[in-house]
Amino acid sequence: MAQHTLSVLVEDKPGVLTRIAALFGRRSFNIESLAVGPTEHPEISRMTIVVNVEGQPLEQVTKQLNKLVEVIKIVELEPDASVAHELVMVKVGATAESRSQILDIVQLFRAKVIDVAVDAMTIQAIGNPDKIGDFLRVLEPYGVRELVQSGVVAIGRGSRSISERTKPVGVPVAPAAAS
Repeated sequence: MAQHTLSVLVEDKPGVLTRIAALFGRRSFNIESLAVGPTEHPEISRMTIVVNVEGQPLEQVTKQLNKLVEVIKIVELEPDASVAHELVMVKVGATAESRSQILDIVQLFRAKVIDVAVDAMTIQAIGNPDKIGDFLRVLEPYGVRELVQSGVVAIGRGSRSISERTKPVGVPVAPAAAS
């Protein structure tokens, strides 16, 4: 199956997330990652959805998503034409002997120590999903005690914006000037 990243602009209203997630569930697609947050327009939210599907079923889902009243726009973000990052916070066991090795790993991955205890360290890293996966694999031998990972957030490269051609919800379109 192929992995696809969808950027979906939706009206910021209660229940939208539930309806969209249910649509994927009815199609028996597992959402690998889901991140939702505000945009530059307070009445619009952006959902970044990562899903593993084949081409044809994805087209069916996007058509059904477009039918939902609250969905404003859907764009599939191609890996070469977008930037995708996620955040991970991981608590690892840290002895007096292993601390310097862990700090070397933190520096190598440009991560950040955000909490230190006598026998543990909590580290934050931000990066593309491959970098985060590599980071976690390198830390595994030290004993991962706790892990929290955000969903992928992604944005298209370049100056174009997904919302450039999208009018904000509730803003009337000005009539064309008479010539």
